[in-house]
Amino acid sequence: MNKIKPSVLIADDDTRVITALKLLLKAENYLVTAVTSPAALLQELKLNDFSVILMDLNYQKDTTSGREGLQLIREIRTLDESLPIVVMTGYGSVDIAVEAMKLGASDFVQKPWGNDRLLTILQAQIHIQQIEKKGFKLAQENALLKAQATTPSTNIIAQSLVMQQLLAQLEKLAHSDMNILFTGENGTGKSMFADYLHHCSMRTSNSFISVNMGAISESLFESEMFGHVKGAFTDAKENRIGRFELAEGGTIFLDEIANIPLSQQAKLLRVLEERRFEKVGSSKTQQIDVRLVSATNAALEQLISQGKFRQDLLYRLNTIEINIPALRERVDDIMPLAQHFLSLYAKKYRLPEQTLSEEAVFALNNYAWPGNIRELSHMMERAIFLSQDQRINLSDLGWQQPSNNDKTANFDISNASLDAIEKHIIIERLSRFQHDCHKTADSLGLSRSSYYRRLEKHNL
Repeated sequence: MNKIKPSVLIADDDTRVITALKLLLKAENYLVTAVTSPAALLQELKLNDFSVILMDLNYQKDTTSGREGLQLIREIRTLDESLPIVVMTGYGSVDIAVEAMKLGASDFVQKPWGNDRLLTILQAQIHIQQIEKKGFKLAQENALLKAQATTPSTNIIAQSLVMQQLLAQLEKLAHSDMNILFTGENGTGKSMFADYLHHCSMRTSNSFISVNMGAISESLFESEMFGHVKGAFTDAKENRIGRFELAEGGTIFLDEIANIPLSQQAKLLRVLEERRFEKVGSSKTQQIDVRLVSATNAALEQLISQGKFRQDLLYRLNTIEINIPALRERVDDIMPLAQHFLSLYAKKYRLPEQTLSEEAVFALNNYAWPGNIRELSHMMERAIFLSQDQRINLSDLGWQQPSNNDKTANFDISNASLDAIEKHIIIERLSRFQHDCHKTADSLGLSRSSYYRRLEKHNL
């Protein structure tokens, strides 16, 4: 993650001025691009990003009034509302300076300039722009995090040998920048381990951006992932930063990666290969520095054979593939996790902490856990309300006897709300198809994105 040099776009029709500015600015470690006309400046601005514009107000059409430069400021502002503009002229006046500032110029220098003053102005404007960009990025990141706040956070509990080995492997991999693909059943905590990987890495001071690919519609894929500029389409009323840009310098986590539409997989592949992208409605290419972590519970090789997933994309995703064990494969963690959730929800709802009866402990340790940790969490949350005393019994877990795992048999559909009926049906289908998301969605007649939206809606 190298520090990027600030870039200056100079516009002046006097080549001697350009030469002098290049010598000054390059010596100060600036990247310099120079043009000699308004048209050339606008063309450069459409194709590339700059830290600041340093421009003359007078060109060939009019060498004294500054009107050509003032019109150029208007046109720059239609392309970029926030880029700092420092104007200069050999025929400066207070009136022209005031008018330039009203039109969107950031500061004003008069020829012949003083080197120290010019450098101070450029540094100040670049610094102000960096602060504004950071604030805009943080505002959008906070909005994204608030939207994801319904997902409960939990500590990693790993007393079993298999999980201790997994955490040791993640801590070692965290020091690299290799792409990681987490596989495993639904509810095993893949997103939690992706977050853990990020916080063990050198990128921990930067953002961890999580994206549920199953919840992004095909029509919004590019806007969500790469961002858009104001006016790019009907509802684009302001600039938007995409998820890749939000994750700059940090980690982007693509959950349910198998749900990316085939038509969009090539666009994601290009970003991963070239480390650059364009926002929707813009021709500017932006470079990115992110670590990619992804996850799926699908059999990607099977999807590849069916023509639903690109093999070259899989090769980019799974530099290292890590399978997260199902809860039934880490029995030593079941009781510590259950106690953790009981304590967590007791604090959340301000209830006294409860313990588990011997029958409940036996049943929990011998249950198959098709829903894994997510199912255990929901069961403990429900049990603390069903329990009549300080001890949680088998019936509080929803089991009348150890062999009965059907938690929906007594559902009263005649008196249930529409939402409750929908949730009941989804739970029944999940159980029937052993939490296979593709079979469950197909049986319900839902697209993948609609299916995942309903899972989020009902917290399943």
